[in-house]
Amino acid sequence: MRCLIRAIFNYVKHSRVVLSSVVGFSHGGSLVKNFYKKSCRRAEAIVKEVTEENVANNPNLPAKLLRMHFHDCFVRGCDGSVLLSSTESNTAEKDAVPNQSLAGFDVIDAIKEKVEKECPGIVSCADILALAARDSVTYKFKKPTWDVLTGRRDGTVSLISEALLNIPSPSSNFTKLKNTFARKGLNVHHLVVLSGGHTIGVAHCNFFSDRLYNFTGKGDQDPSLDSNYAEFLKSKCSPNDAGATTVEIDNNSSLDFDTNFYKILKENKGLFQSDAALLTNKVARNTVGELVDRDTFFKEFAQSMKTMGAIEVLTGTAGEIRNKCSAVNS
Repeated sequence: MRCLIRAIFNYVKHSRVVLSSVVGFSHGGSLVKNFYKKSCRRAEAIVKEVTEENVANNPNLPAKLLRMHFHDCFVRGCDGSVLLSSTESNTAEKDAVPNQSLAGFDVIDAIKEKVEKECPGIVSCADILALAARDSVTYKFKKPTWDVLTGRRDGTVSLISEALLNIPSPSSNFTKLKNTFARKGLNVHHLVVLSGGHTIGVAHCNFFSDRLYNFTGKGDQDPSLDSNYAEFLKSKCSPNDAGATTVEIDNNSSLDFDTNFYKILKENKGLFQSDAALLTNKVARNTVGELVDRDTFFKEFAQSMKTMGAIEVLTGTAGEIRNKCSAVNS
């Protein structure tokens, strides 16, 4: 055992890839590649097929599934708890304010239904969500750009209060973001890299309008926001917009998974306060500069997604394999 620990330690010193794997393992992850190879041979193929059919008809789906996976992992770990619906006796994560704009649950349900017909009671909803998030984002590339390790089991608890406490707010400053990620075993590097997910998708005006109209409570505008960009946003979002209007998070590039998010962020055109906050810390700001490079971003995003995907996972006999993703087994 001592020899094994020493070997791991020496290898970790020289390898970021191994470091990510060790972090994942420390969260309970005994996840592996192709977990269902023997128990449900076509599981991952089915997830890919159904996901890609839906993305072909809805190019906004990748951003939705990626965000859903992120929100799932930050509450009780990647256990599919965000997929559970509220009951008469419990209000679930799904109904928390940060999750009310989530979409794509119907796609996860469709995948689960097809997988259940092939292999009843074998494939977890948590794994389906992790795989679908990857397959939707990489649809345009015609190949997976990160590995999804599998073997997660589904949680049986979903509480609105935990979603409110654990999901990073778009209005967070850097200290709050850093602490929120640290509670999940993620460092500043992971924070900046995973924020790159904002390169796709749209946002409701009410999640950032304070930056335009009432930044400090005195009817002012966030001085860190590019003035021309602020005027553009004001033309889209009225002061009293209740969330009916949406704008692209990565302006003019919201359907392309690329590095434009980091380019515009350096120009002070990050939409959320939490995006702009990345420029207020030297380490984070330097990382933003590095991630403008496409190859660097893709490599680091792949590693950070594997690390995030292993947060507090349930494996072995923990949890259950839900029959339906929206409800625990009776």
